[in-house]
Amino acid sequence: MGKPKVLDLANHIGRKKPNSKSAYNYNDPEYMILEPVVTDEMAEVGLCLEFRKPKSSKEVAALCGKSVEDAEKHLWELAVAGACFVNKIDGEDKYWLDTWVPGVMEMMVNNKENVKKYPQIAEAFEAYGRVRGPKTAGAFPVGKGLMRVIPIETAIDGETRRASYEEVSKYLNDSDIFSVSDCSCRTSREIMGEGCGHLKEDMCIQLGHAAEYYIRTGRGKQITKEEAFEIIERAEENGLMHQIPNLDGFGKTHAICNCCGCSCLSLRTAGMFLNNDMVRSNYISHIDEDKCVACGECVQVCPVNALKLGQKICAKTPIRQNQRIDFPSNTEWGSDKWNPDYRINRENVVDTGTSPCKTQCPAHISVQGYIKLASQGKYKEALELIKNENPFPAVCGRICPRKCESVCTRGDIDDPVAIDDIKKFIAEQDLNTANRYIPKVKHNYGKKIAVIGAGPSGLSCAYYLAIDGYKVTVFEKQHALGGMLTLGIPSYRLEKNVVNAEIDILKELGVEFKTGIEVGKDISLKELRQQGYKAFYLAIGAQSGRKLGIEGEDGEGVITGVDFLREVNLRKEVKLEGNVIVIGGGNVAIDVARTATRVGASKVDMFCLESREEMPALDEEVQEAESEDIVINNSWGPKRIITENGRVVAMEFKKCISVFDENKRFNPKYDEDNTITVKADHILLSIGQGIEWGNLLEDSKIELNPNKTIKADSFTLQTAESDVFAGGDAMTGPKFAIDAIALGKEAAISIHRFVQPGQSLVLGRDRRAYHALDKENLILEGYDNTPRQSTTHVDGAKAKTSFNDLRETLTEEQVKKETERCLSCGATTVDEYTCIGCGACTTRCKFDAISLIRKYDEENVSFEDLKPIIVKNMIKRKGRIVVHKVKKSMGIYTKHNM
Repeated sequence: MGKPKVLDLANHIGRKKPNSKSAYNYNDPEYMILEPVVTDEMAEVGLCLEFRKPKSSKEVAALCGKSVEDAEKHLWELAVAGACFVNKIDGEDKYWLDTWVPGVMEMMVNNKENVKKYPQIAEAFEAYGRVRGPKTAGAFPVGKGLMRVIPIETAIDGETRRASYEEVSKYLNDSDIFSVSDCSCRTSREIMGEGCGHLKEDMCIQLGHAAEYYIRTGRGKQITKEEAFEIIERAEENGLMHQIPNLDGFGKTHAICNCCGCSCLSLRTAGMFLNNDMVRSNYISHIDEDKCVACGECVQVCPVNALKLGQKICAKTPIRQNQRIDFPSNTEWGSDKWNPDYRINRENVVDTGTSPCKTQCPAHISVQGYIKLASQGKYKEALELIKNENPFPAVCGRICPRKCESVCTRGDIDDPVAIDDIKKFIAEQDLNTANRYIPKVKHNYGKKIAVIGAGPSGLSCAYYLAIDGYKVTVFEKQHALGGMLTLGIPSYRLEKNVVNAEIDILKELGVEFKTGIEVGKDISLKELRQQGYKAFYLAIGAQSGRKLGIEGEDGEGVITGVDFLREVNLRKEVKLEGNVIVIGGGNVAIDVARTATRVGASKVDMFCLESREEMPALDEEVQEAESEDIVINNSWGPKRIITENGRVVAMEFKKCISVFDENKRFNPKYDEDNTITVKADHILLSIGQGIEWGNLLEDSKIELNPNKTIKADSFTLQTAESDVFAGGDAMTGPKFAIDAIALGKEAAISIHRFVQPGQSLVLGRDRRAYHALDKENLILEGYDNTPRQSTTHVDGAKAKTSFNDLRETLTEEQVKKETERCLSCGATTVDEYTCIGCGACTTRCKFDAISLIRKYDEENVSFEDLKPIIVKNMIKRKGRIVVHKVKKSMGIYTKHNM
């Protein structure tokens, strides 16, 4: 049984006649939001209030037949609940009603105590736009919606003062009282467990009468004008955009909201219902394709997915994106036109693809972007762009597998751009404390997070969590930081001062490191929880070697390659004499073999199952090994190890005739009659790496896969223990450092969402889905054949005697020449209808390639003047729909003209 008087009040606020066709019922959100907190007595008093006509308690008492004291009591209760406004006018409290949205519903959600006690309030607010939103499709002309986007002011600096009503500063400078409150939209999402990771706290600014109301009723705290401007600036730094309630009359508003497209219930009108005219500003984004480098920063920050990465390089068949012809203003707009999954199906790239380099990079670094910045001599800005996705450019500039170069379009003309060498040059800035880039900490969340393992994935996670304002502690069982970067990669490829220099930046960000502590042995996850850690990232890596399972491998002189490298990197006394055999054909096996030559081996032979073409090691590393007189024996599999008196003396091999089957699965087959015996003083096994969990997972629900990797969600990285996330080699098995780094950032995103109340791990999250353009459709004739810049080749005979990294870095002149070889394959595209003109994109572009241009010249009006405008527009819309249907039936497609 409902509350009839409360239902009457809901209809009264909505200016609906009871029992009319349009009147609300007990299931409608307008009733549901009032029902938990409004009593019959409060409703009786509220029924005597009017829309935007302030009344005193004396006036209301006379109308409802109550005493002034009772009327005052219930009016104040309504105001505190959020059902009406109250202000001191001429020395007397006066009350009035306003619109449902923006208005009563936001005010009710901003009563923190009520919304927590009665989640129904949050649910009703969310339901309002979902239920009523479809009915607004095509009804509101541009500039007349309930809410309106206000461009970020720096994006319209070049506009004339006629645009002053679209400048945030105008509204702040016109007011003399300010408050700040939590975002009501994000509050609702949080209560419903559907938050997007953008948090609610201190986001929305109230002005004038609304500020007075918010301060008096405890919804917000009073701030100064200067503090209001600081909130605006902080919002823009964090990728948010501005909206205002749009029903107060020309050039007026009572609030400025700082919004994200993934949680804002107003922007849902654009994101879900594609009714963008309802909220847009007078501007749209414009891309200067000549300047655009497809870095994707604007794409990531666009609240409505109007921007996507596309193609700039010329195509044989011109690239045409689907031309939009149906709009709410000219088409019957039903659910078949909506995008109900807009919070999970966001796209980064147009259907025809974008730059192969950004696509192929596991971390999707903006390769084309940092190459352009380097060409302009803006090395620190280039470093910043790289570090948005990869905190360790100096490390990766030395050990990256260069997947970006393997697909570089320039390679289809002559040689790929020397992307990694350019990155290495840029990253040299990071090794100099005077020039290094240290990101700004965005927040001060303060919650404690534990990262287990100080390898590339754990360090990456710690880096991004620290930037977000968390107190991060990294636990590492070794006494050295860096994981396999330090203990598994030889110094001649990655000198330890490089690793330490980039780790120093984490220390400056406040990350705490505890070495020599093995979690699971010295301290448990349970004990860490008791110490206040709110979430954990397990990134212990794959640091143990694997055995062959053959006769003789327990003999003296047999050791795993991983253990061997660790001993050398820890600078322990390691000496190999005589003949050394290395088993394996991957990059680690190459490292093992090359290290063996440096610690005394007189002869090093590598044996692997794969043919030369099938070897997993990079061609470059194979060539470097051979230059150091390492002999690579392909297509041989280990049969047994021969020992005498417990000491290895030789190894027997059998010919491998097939490694991969027709489905490209590893499936070795042997010629058992074709065998050889090779003398050996030491045998180093490098056939893969395993994971040693110890007691880390003891008494937990976490499960392991058959190969001992941890079971975790492939997208969120969450394990069966909700507060434990896992990534890097511990989850994927051995991969490259850049793969581990990419997962570390994703883990930081998940952990941030997990430790904050009501946030979803998936909603509103970038799925990082990139795909490359069609190279078969490119016009590659006419480009110059400028040779690839390279450093002096390292003499293998010299290199094999040193643990120093003898590889040179490109000179600045070489970098200038090499950056000119980039074909600039990609560029951002914009859907002009979808764009709402917020300007968030302009704050991220380092290339002056994106700007806002004025397309409309529409002003807002007061609510009282809105109805005739809507009626007139709906009549015109009916005509447009008829004309559009005729044109479609006749096959005449014209570009939509608003």
